[in-house]
Amino acid sequence: MKYPLLASLVATTALTAQMASADTLRLLTWGGYAPEEVIAKFEEETGHTVEVTTSNNEEMIAKLRATNGGGFDLAQPSQDRITSAQEEFGIYKPIDMSRVESDLFIPSMLSATAKNTTFDGEVYGLPHVWGTSGLVVNTAEAPEVTDYTDLCSDAVAGKVSYRLKRPTLIGFAYSMGLDPFAAYGDTEAYQGILDQVEEALTACKPNVKTYWDGGDEIKNLLRSGEVTAAMAWDTGGWQLNADNADITFVAPEAGALGWIDTFALPARGRADDAAYAWINFVMRPEIAAMITNTAGNFTAAVDGDGGVDAELKARYQASFDQAAIDNIKWYPPVPAGLEALEGETLDRINAAN
Repeated sequence: MKYPLLASLVATTALTAQMASADTLRLLTWGGYAPEEVIAKFEEETGHTVEVTTSNNEEMIAKLRATNGGGFDLAQPSQDRITSAQEEFGIYKPIDMSRVESDLFIPSMLSATAKNTTFDGEVYGLPHVWGTSGLVVNTAEAPEVTDYTDLCSDAVAGKVSYRLKRPTLIGFAYSMGLDPFAAYGDTEAYQGILDQVEEALTACKPNVKTYWDGGDEIKNLLRSGEVTAAMAWDTGGWQLNADNADITFVAPEAGALGWIDTFALPARGRADDAAYAWINFVMRPEIAAMITNTAGNFTAAVDGDGGVDAELKARYQASFDQAAIDNIKWYPPVPAGLEALEGETLDRINAAN
C-alpha cells in the first residue's frame, strides 16, 4: 500500500467512530431466544454489546410498568399482550417501519402481528418466534385422539392430562364448533361460550389423570405411559418423539392455538439503534435457524428453516401440513375483563366433583 500510515489512521478512525456510536442493548426476552453464539456474532459485527434478562409475559409487563417503560431497550412479549398493556400503562413506543428490513419477515405473520399490535393507529410489535399448543398423543395407544374433545372419550379414560388454563377453554370451544375469538368483543356472548365449555370440562373430569402445571411434568407422564393423550405445546411433543416414535405433537382438527412472541420497544428505551440492528440481524435466515435450533420453535424469518436441524424440521413437517398451518388459530389481543371471566370458570371446574 502506498500510504500505510494513512490507511492505518483511517481504519482506526472508522473503528473509533463505530465504538463511539455503539450502545449496550438491554434485551428482555425468553430463554433460548438470544443464544450466546448469536450474541457473539452480533457484537462482533455491530460493536453493540448485549445484556440479556430472561422473563415471561407477566414479568415483562410488571418490569416495564414499574419503570414506566424504562430499564430495557427491546422486549419480546407475546402479540396478544401488547395493546392492552399499552392502553393501560403506556409502556411501549411505536415501531418505526422505515428502520425494519421487512423483506426478512414472512409476510402473513408480519401483517397478522401488525394487526394484533396496532393501538391508536400505530404498530407496536414485529413477529419473531412462534409456536402452538394442541395435542401430544401416543399414537399407538390413543390413535383416535385427533381433536381436543376426543380427550373426553371412553377410549382414553383415566389417561388424559391438560392444564386448567385459558388455552384449554379456548381449544375445547373450537372443538365444540364455537368461535371464542370472534366473541372477544361481546362479554355476554363470551360468557355463554365459557358456560358451555365449563359443562363439557366438568363432565370430562373422570377422564383426567391429573392437571399438569409444568412442561417437565407432562413429558414425564407421557414417557411413563400414565398419560397417553394431552393438551400441550408442539416443542414438547417433538422432544418426546426423539425418544419414542409413537409419541408426537398432533395439530387438532379444530386448529392448533398459535402464539407469536414479538419485538416491542419499551417507551423509555435509550438504545433504539442497537434494538433495530438486533431485530434485522436475528431475522436473517442463517441467524434465525440458529435460534430455532436453540429454542426449538421456528421464527417468522423468510427461509429461516433452511439451516434448522434436519430431525427437528422433519418432526415439524410431520405435524403441520399446509392445511394445518392455515388452520392455526392465532391469539388476538385479550380485551380487558375476559381473563377474569376465564379465571372464574376455571375455578368452578376445579372445584366441581
